[in-house]
Amino acid sequence: MANPMRIRASMQGDEVDVKVLMNHIMETGQRKDTNGQVIPAHFIQTVKATCNGKTVLSAQWGPAVSANPFLAFRFKGGAKGDKIQVTWVDNRGESRTDESTIS
Repeated sequence: MANPMRIRASMQGDEVDVKVLMNHIMETGQRKDTNGQVIPAHFIQTVKATCNGKTVLSAQWGPAVSANPFLAFRFKGGAKGDKIQVTWVDNRGESRTDESTIS
């Protein structure tokens, strides 16, 4: 997956509001192509978000998540200027990590 995630993190009072748009096909493994062959599954399995090295979100996903998934969450304990890092790993072992700074 060549395209980076779009990550926006901003302070909302005492919480950090994080929005992430991931670029992934999220193929379920249940659809067929025009020749009737099953399209192999290819989807994100784990997502992890950290703030300055501390895990603030950990999730396990399955094939029911839509293509190019959008994830939004909030957490306490961050500050302006801190780094947010988001990593996903899919069922084929491919991974992507991107980061943003809290504004």
